[in-house]
Amino acid sequence: MQRPSLFATLLALSVATLSSCKKEPDVAPTPTSLTARAGADQAVLPEQAVSLDGSASTGSGTLAYQWTVVRKPQRSTLTLGGASTPKATFTPDIVGEYELELTVSSGAAKSQDRVVVRAEQTGPITLSNEVKTQTRLKDRLIDPAQPDYIVSRDLAISAELSIDPGVTVAFERNTAIQLKYEGTLIAEGTADSQIRFTGVKPEKGFWAGIANYSPSTANKLAFVQIQYAGSRGLLSSTKAGLSLFGPNKALMTLADCQLNDTDGYGLYVQEGSVLRNFARNSFRNNAEAGVIIDAYNAALLDAASSFTGGNTRNVVEVLASAIRGNADLTWVALADKTPYRLLGNLAVEAGWTLKPGVTVELSRDAIINVNRDGYISAKGTADQRITFTGSATGSGHWKGIMIYSVSNLNTLEQVDISGAGSSVMASGKRAAVGVFGAGAKLTIKNCRITNSGGYGIAHTPNAEINSDAGTLNTFSGNAQGNVAQF
Repeated sequence: MQRPSLFATLLALSVATLSSCKKEPDVAPTPTSLTARAGADQAVLPEQAVSLDGSASTGSGTLAYQWTVVRKPQRSTLTLGGASTPKATFTPDIVGEYELELTVSSGAAKSQDRVVVRAEQTGPITLSNEVKTQTRLKDRLIDPAQPDYIVSRDLAISAELSIDPGVTVAFERNTAIQLKYEGTLIAEGTADSQIRFTGVKPEKGFWAGIANYSPSTANKLAFVQIQYAGSRGLLSSTKAGLSLFGPNKALMTLADCQLNDTDGYGLYVQEGSVLRNFARNSFRNNAEAGVIIDAYNAALLDAASSFTGGNTRNVVEVLASAIRGNADLTWVALADKTPYRLLGNLAVEAGWTLKPGVTVELSRDAIINVNRDGYISAKGTADQRITFTGSATGSGHWKGIMIYSVSNLNTLEQVDISGAGSSVMASGKRAAVGVFGAGAKLTIKNCRITNSGGYGIAHTPNAEINSDAGTLNTFSGNAQGNVAQF
C-alpha cells in the first residue's frame, strides 16, 4: 500500500485547523413575552376613588403604559389621572359600569388588557318623610329592575324634588305621591336610562299613583314609566297612574312617558289643570281608558302619542266640560286612529277646529252646544272625513250638534254624523244638527247624516243655513226626515 506523502498529510491537517476556527453566525436571544395586566375587576361605591394598577404587566426593555376609557355610563364625565403611568386613578361619578383598557408597549410590540369597575350602592333607601327641602334622588343600583328607593307611606312633596335618569322608585301597597301646591317634581330620564315609578309587586292597582296639585311651571316627567298604580282614587273616585287636579290649576309637562298596567286610567286631568307640553307618550294595558281629560286639554294632545293598546277602552275620554277663551282650540287626528269620546255635554264658547280624520264618539244623550260666542269648524277631506257618532251603534244614541253661534266660521264639510237624535233639542224636534235662533249660522255641505232618531237637520226660520243644505248633503235612515224647521 502506498502511504500519503508528507506534504499531503500536512495539507490535510492545515485545512482541518482552519475549519475548526471558522466563526459561527450570531443567534438573537429569545425576548421575554410582552403581557399587559390591567388588574382584577372591581366593585366600588359611586364617587369613591378607584386605583387602577397595571404594574403586574411584564416584558423586556422599557415599558410604556396608556390607560383609556372604553365604556362608561352615558352621563358620566369622568377624567383619568395618571393615564400614562402604571397606576391610574378616577372617580366614578354616577352608578354604572366603567370599562378601561391598558395598553403596554415596548418598541413596536404592544399588549392590551381590560378591567371593569362596577359602581353602585349596596341597596335601596326607604322614603317615608315629607320632602320639605330641595332634594335630589340619585341612581343607586345598576339593575333597573331593582328599586333604588322604596316608598313606605304616602310621600308628600312640598319643595323641589328632582330625580336622576335610571332611578327606580317602588311603592308599597296603596301608597302615593302627593305633589302639593308649593312642591315641584322634576323627573327627567333618557331614552337609554328611564325613570320608573312602580309597585313593589308588579300587580295592577298595587299602589295608588301620583296626585299633582302643583301649579309649578317646572313640573316635568320625561322618559318616565308609571306602572301598576290605581289602587284608589286620590281626590275623586277616579283611579289613575297620574292625576292633575283642577282647583289649584296643576301643571305638568309629559314627554316620552309610558303609563301602563294601571287599575284605572293612565292619566286623569281635571278641568282647570293644564298639560304644558305633551308629546310621544303611550298608554297601554290600563283597566279603563288610557286617558280621561277635559276638552281644553284634549287640544294639547299630540298625534304621535299612542292611546290604543290593550286598554279596556281604547279611546281618549273627554269629560263634560267647556271650550272657553279667546284662542282657537284644535283637536287633531291621532295617528293610531284613537277616537275622542265625549262622556257628557260639551259647551263650545270659543273657536273649536277639528282636523281631517278626527273621530268623536258621544255617550248616550250627550250634546254639543256651540254657543253664541263660539264656533265649530270641521272640514274633512274626501280621504280623511271627520266623524261624529255614538259610543254605541244604532239610531238615536246621542242628542246631536246644536248651533246657537252667529259666527260665519261655523262649517261642517266632509263630515259623517250618525246615530244622533236621541231626544228633543228644541220645540219638540229631534235632529242630528240643529241651527237655532236669530242670526245663528251654519254652512253644511258634502256631509253624510244617517240614523238620526229625528231629522237630519232642523233650523229655525231666523237662522242662516245654506239654501242647498238639503241637496249638497247625503241623508239616510233618519226617522223623521232630512231637513225641517223648528
